[in-house]
Amino acid sequence: MLRFGILSTAKIGRELVVPAIQDAENCVVSAIASRDPAKARAMAERFSVPHAFGSYEEMLASDTIDAVYIPLPTSQHVEWAIKAADAGKHVLCEKPLALKADEIDAVIAARDRNRVLISEAYMVTYSPVWRKVRSLIAEGAVGRLRHVQGAFTYFNRDPANMRNIPALGGGGLPDIGVYPAITTRFSTGKEPLRVQANTERDPEFGTDVYSSVRADFGDFELSFYISTQLAARQVMVFHGDQGYIEVKSPFNADRYGREEVELTNQNHGQSQLFRFQDARQYKLEAEAFSRAARGEAEEVVTLESSRLNQKFIDAIYRASERDGWERV
Repeated sequence: MLRFGILSTAKIGRELVVPAIQDAENCVVSAIASRDPAKARAMAERFSVPHAFGSYEEMLASDTIDAVYIPLPTSQHVEWAIKAADAGKHVLCEKPLALKADEIDAVIAARDRNRVLISEAYMVTYSPVWRKVRSLIAEGAVGRLRHVQGAFTYFNRDPANMRNIPALGGGGLPDIGVYPAITTRFSTGKEPLRVQANTERDPEFGTDVYSSVRADFGDFELSFYISTQLAARQVMVFHGDQGYIEVKSPFNADRYGREEVELTNQNHGQSQLFRFQDARQYKLEAEAFSRAARGEAEEVVTLESSRLNQKFIDAIYRASERDGWERV
């Protein structure tokens, strides 16, 4: 059993990742750390975790854990991923790992010098939903893929929420723009070449709250919009000359609809519906990460892939400041 330490008592850890790790077959949560010892103890008691630490450093120095899960604010991800690696721990870090692609170079160096696994927590890449999409495209189910279309939106104007605080790495592109990017790259095996974009910022918060993006992948285009101040919506569609694939609840599985993939043929006369009951993508992520950390052959999100994804997001920001195409 790979023993995880949780670096903070953040909401995503409490509600999604820690329960998934505790339910996984090959890993367990052994420790909780918080700068507030009372919060660490309370969360440890809630999940029957044996160890609680009043500082991140103390937990990293402990031999009670083999790996850490980092759900800290985005602006702190690189720093603590490197510290955890230097302490000899494997690292599963919430997305986005960094706010600039070149920041990931230092994380790659830390991984290599310490010979540990560091992976960005894109749970979607472990979901049977997205693996089905990838296999359908590879099999030629839609023929020649010409266009991918996506949307990811929610409404949040809470000034205390980290997503609305620039100093903590807030903004729509870091929070949700990364998802159309990673799922398109994962499903097709292709990388964007150039991008056009329009981005709007909140006049009070200063964070990006809306982006409309057009990306050229060479063989096909991706167009998507994201927003932190629109009615909630999620969709991804892969459109080819022989049919199209629609992913019903592509990112937050089962919150925006059922976990379904629908394949429709060219003349819209036939559809196939693939349903995934209780896919539990966070549990699958924890199990795959644990196998890879133990040296087993397993597909996980590599830091090299994370760097490519962040290069895409960096290019969207640059493209938003000018007219015309921006190279990725």
